Amino acid sequence: MGGTEFEYVLDHVGIAVRSIDDALPFYLNVLNGVLEDRYTSDTPGVEVHVAVVRTNDKVIELLAPTNKNSPMARFIKQRGKGVHHIAYRVDDLDKAILVASKNGVRFLEDTLRTNPRGRRLIYVNPVSTDGTLIEVCSYSNN
Repeated sequence: MGGTEFEYVLDHVGIAVRSIDDALPFYLNVLNGVLEDRYTSDTPGVEVHVAVVRTNDKVIELLAPTNKNSPMARFIKQRGKGVHHIAYRVDDLDKAILVASKNGVRFLEDTLRTNPRGRRLIYVNPVSTDGTLIEVCSYSNN
């Protein structure tokens, strides 16, 4: 359990792409993935098109900007396409935030939200992870 009171389970990997339509064929045809969901989040500060692809028991989220000023567009401009974040699922997001905070972990407080599919999430400040963007999430049906 990694020294905490509960378990962190790899939930998905978020991949920054310029176009979901251009990226999707590789994940479906080469990796034999299945498109489980596709939606757009127009929430200010999020503004992404999302395609959820399952390959065996792993989930990949392809993330494309909805406009040239979205956070995802800025990410791609600064860092390029590729891995955007790694997400870990917990049973109780509020408890995970509290325990991690007590251990000195800093969060990007303005990212705490519920996505259009009911997943509650927050991002860990990359200063706490030596530069990697980590999402911590929970689902209402855990």
